[in-house]
Amino acid sequence: MKMKRRKSVIYCCAVIGVLLIVILAAEGLSSLSRNKVDTSDGLKIIQQASSTDVTSIENKMDKLEEKDRENQEVQEEIKNRNYKSVFANAVIMGDSISEAFTEYDLLNASSVVAKIGVELDQLDEQIASVEKINPQVIFLAYGMNDIIATRGDTDEFVKQYDGLFKKLQEKLPDAKIFVNSIFPVQEQEIEREPVFENLDQYNEALHTLCDKRQIAFIDNTDLVSDSYYEEDGVHFKASFYPFWLNRMAEVASL
Repeated sequence: MKMKRRKSVIYCCAVIGVLLIVILAAEGLSSLSRNKVDTSDGLKIIQQASSTDVTSIENKMDKLEEKDRENQEVQEEIKNRNYKSVFANAVIMGDSISEAFTEYDLLNASSVVAKIGVELDQLDEQIASVEKINPQVIFLAYGMNDIIATRGDTDEFVKQYDGLFKKLQEKLPDAKIFVNSIFPVQEQEIEREPVFENLDQYNEALHTLCDKRQIAFIDNTDLVSDSYYEEDGVHFKASFYPFWLNRMAEVASL
């Protein structure tokens, strides 16, 4: 940032220099035409402007540096947080994307009930496991496999998700339920499975269902960037998961 500041100040000086040359050239031309131009006022204005511009640029750079430091501190805090402790009384239910919480050793096995390729109509075993754990908070993270399974039928998807709500509320009436949005996929996966073009409609339908059932919906869309994706364009690298955990913890006040 200091190097950038020097470059900016040099740029300002260069601009001022050009203006001085223009004024001096004007004075020279005027003297040739026997009409002398008084440039003293112009020089004063330039000097004042140059001082103001440099100070303004430095102030803006100071603010940018401070903001950058704050962002870095927040990111480090998120990455280093003890999520095993934070989610001690919570369970995340989901598919292979959620399974990575234990693979990357971010959560204890008792806080993750997930299975590769699982769909909403295949959750009896998972529900039984969660019932035994008896958590205070349940986070649901399904939908990726169900978009393929329901082939764009959002009504069927909503019906199945609503069935999951009813089963959990019956087995664990005191648990608070939170629903994660379905994560976007990269273009390469949409080309492979065109049904993912409907992903936004699935999220909209799920959000509407959550509002109807008075269940909190967590929109994670803004958390995702291309740098977090694995090569398949669906799953995420380890660096992504602390930010997802932090989002869920904030929403649920963990």
